[in-house]
Amino acid sequence: MEPTSRNTKCAECPSDYLERELSALYAIARLLGEQSGQVEMLSEVLGILDRELGMARGTVMLQSMESGDLVVEAARDVRSPRQYDIRYRRGEGIVGHVLETGTPEIIRSIADEPRFKGRIYQRSNPQDRTISFICVPLLLDNAVVGTLSADMLYESDERLLESQQVLSIVAGVIAYDVRARSLAKIARRGLEAENLRLRSALGERFHPANIIGTSNVMQSVYERIHLVTGSDTTVVIRGESGTGKELVASAIHYSGIRAKKPFVRINCAALSESLIESELFGHEKGAFTGALYGRTGRIEEAEGGTLFLDEIGDFSPAIQVKLLRVLQEREYQRVGSNKTVKADVRIIAATNSDLEQAVQDGTFRNDLYYRVNVFPIHLPPLRQRNNDVILLADHFVASFSAKLEKEVRRISTAALDAMLAYHWPGNVRELENCIEHAVLLSDDGVIHAHHLPPSLRMPEVTERPKGGSLKRNVQILEKDMIIDALKRHDGNVNVASDELGITGRMVRYKIETLEIDYAGLFKKPRAARRHS
Repeated sequence: MEPTSRNTKCAECPSDYLERELSALYAIARLLGEQSGQVEMLSEVLGILDRELGMARGTVMLQSMESGDLVVEAARDVRSPRQYDIRYRRGEGIVGHVLETGTPEIIRSIADEPRFKGRIYQRSNPQDRTISFICVPLLLDNAVVGTLSADMLYESDERLLESQQVLSIVAGVIAYDVRARSLAKIARRGLEAENLRLRSALGERFHPANIIGTSNVMQSVYERIHLVTGSDTTVVIRGESGTGKELVASAIHYSGIRAKKPFVRINCAALSESLIESELFGHEKGAFTGALYGRTGRIEEAEGGTLFLDEIGDFSPAIQVKLLRVLQEREYQRVGSNKTVKADVRIIAATNSDLEQAVQDGTFRNDLYYRVNVFPIHLPPLRQRNNDVILLADHFVASFSAKLEKEVRRISTAALDAMLAYHWPGNVRELENCIEHAVLLSDDGVIHAHHLPPSLRMPEVTERPKGGSLKRNVQILEKDMIIDALKRHDGNVNVASDELGITGRMVRYKIETLEIDYAGLFKKPRAARRHS
């Protein structure tokens, strides 16, 4: 675009031009304060220079960090994206010379200047001797980081010099804005890199918030969960009843890419074959006797999210065929309808059955097995997670204390010993029920062994030992009372001794003679609290 006729007024009053210069500089200063992108901001600056001061074909070029060449950052009236690929090496042409020397250049007539390259713009008449060219450096701490250039219609040498001074002012503020944005970009990249590093580090120690446990076998489960959360891969969770398969499915969904979409659960074992089909796929009005209204199926409810199929091993052969279609083709039909519906759902299945044996027995389809068993996660039984029993018990005590509005502060040593010695055939669910039972019975803020269900009470860990010598039974009772008092007072021997009615020296003597592991019970937790 050539300069407009307004910009060709040779007889313009100097005061009018000065007023337009000040107006343009004010507009540019306001523009730099706005929160816009760098290219958009620079393009608008070039537009102001064109409209207000007749500086056409304005261009900002910045030095490439990789090659050191000048590359186009923003240009006025550029019609082809290829023009942004144009480069100037140091010393090449006018702009390359400005990059090399750091001094402004004023070309009175581009037609008479052999160094002028004119690569970026296609001028309508490049031999027009009235087209002048001004290029000034972008300087930061006396170092050239780029150039600002523009065409002008020649009026006088004085006007060219004045315009060069205006461009130098604009170049100065642009340079500082570019540096501020560059520093912000570097800081942002640093934060992003740190975020990636932390996410990577956390990924190695990924621990879903809804699952309790720090044992090695559970760490392996967490790693499997972490690996699959970022995809739509079908998952099957294997494990005994009561191990927490639904919690794992929930962790996968809410840590994954579908977290903001529905998480729909269905227990396949709880429904008959006739009901499970309607429950899964939905049905049309009149599809069967009693179908007075149409019904939305669970697959449709889970659209965009995750469908959790618990106890998938209990599906009938007919339902297995239809589920296989959902997994293979991502489509299904409602009961009583011939219309095929597309399903955008992730499938997570769970079972406590031996699917491999079921395949051999012919009760579970071989093709469905391979479709479901893409990414298995095996949940260990509680008897293999002995280190997690106390963590889980403490969690359930806090939960049921709040739910039942009873203040239960702790679990006695004898009760803990009983829980650690038990084999937990019902796994975490059984432990949860035991703690609820014990919290209901507790009347002194403590869960004692006699508060636990009868199946957990073993003779060697009861609080009132029978048989054996009097001395031995007294020692067991003393040990239990001292440990309980120390636990109540965070391992503080003096406070515990006051409660027991003996001296602190006597408590320390009993700790030694009764072989109480004081360091293991109290020193580590107290040290951890000091450093937290």
